[in-house]
Amino acid sequence: MTTKEQIIQEIEQVPEQLLGEVLNFVRSLIVLQHQEQKTNSKAMVAFLKSLEERKEVYRRLAGS
Repeated sequence: MTTKEQIIQEIEQVPEQLLGEVLNFVRSLIVLQHQEQKTNSKAMVAFLKSLEERKEVYRRLAGS
């Protein structure tokens, strides 16, 4: 059984009055994931820019 199938099976046992909270939790996980991806992308762009800016320095250090 896949993880998704297990989650669905568990959700089927959750009382109706709690399903709204479950939905909010799942949505918050998705938002957090998107925020993390954005942060990681920004960090990678900054790193690559820094690497390019210091390329000559790194080349000189490697030659010494």
